[in-house]
Amino acid sequence: MLAMVLKQRRGPLVAEHRDIPRPAPGQVLLKVRACAVCRTDLHVMDDELPDIRYPIVPGHEIVGEVVACGAGVTVPIGTRLGVPWLGNTCGSCGFCRSGHENLCDTAQFTGCQIDGGYAEYTVADARYCLPLPDTLEDAFAAPLLCAGLIGYRALMMTGDARRVGLYGFGAAAHIVVQVAQFQDRECHAFVRDGDAEAATFARQLGCAWAGGSSESPPALLDAAIIFAPVGELVPLALGAVRKGGTVVCAGIHMSDIPSFPYARLWGERVLRSVANLTRRDGEEFLALAPHVPVRTRVTTFPLTAANDALRQLRDGRLSGAAVLLPQA
Repeated sequence: MLAMVLKQRRGPLVAEHRDIPRPAPGQVLLKVRACAVCRTDLHVMDDELPDIRYPIVPGHEIVGEVVACGAGVTVPIGTRLGVPWLGNTCGSCGFCRSGHENLCDTAQFTGCQIDGGYAEYTVADARYCLPLPDTLEDAFAAPLLCAGLIGYRALMMTGDARRVGLYGFGAAAHIVVQVAQFQDRECHAFVRDGDAEAATFARQLGCAWAGGSSESPPALLDAAIIFAPVGELVPLALGAVRKGGTVVCAGIHMSDIPSFPYARLWGERVLRSVANLTRRDGEEFLALAPHVPVRTRVTTFPLTAANDALRQLRDGRLSGAAVLLPQA
């Protein structure tokens, strides 16, 4: 099989021919039908996350077809499954037992410690794979497995906030804005200063307002979600939410947050992060998505063009999500 492999820190992906892996007990072997490209993949490329295993095959928004099962797995051959970022956990620590498996200290993550979906085939722990609605085509389903899931978890962290700001209008925001509107929320999009194309895209998707990240919204927000990995946005978002409002940092990595006056936080404003996801998040969101219905905008690339897809993501040249099609 062909795989795109990150062999060393900050190196480009290298095309490599490998034997098709065999599923171990508890695993499924999947023929990869689509794998979305996530900003977290850039953090893996840039060595910004802990405990990255080298060499590693990135990719954690995988749509695959079961072609073989390891011992103890009874999933029918041909079943279509989604493989998200959370690859496995210990299952026995306090976090796992209390429904917070996303915080497990020994969790392993797809495309970081476990080979992921930038390949023609991959293996995955069957317990952490997610059934996918039949109504979602492969390329359009793939971004839901991280951009959608993390966006959904972050939106739930805002409680019943009606007016929500979205800082960074990429793959996650273009999905979560659809869910928010389904829930009768009003969204305000904050894009890179001067990025008129992204602001137009946000308005096309129904945002009530779209402007630069340094601008103030026309009214105070009840909550804000920061998807861009830019620490400087935190004080700005705090300044844009009302007293008692919440700012959620949804990225797995962010540049340092600069100091800011306590007055920005005062008034019982809440600043919190979202870490990873749980299987329950996946089950809830994938059940909800067809009812919204969520419609992802994707740009597809052949597997061998993974480096180009990552460059376009880094440069902000994508509207929506990039998706690799290994069989194209």
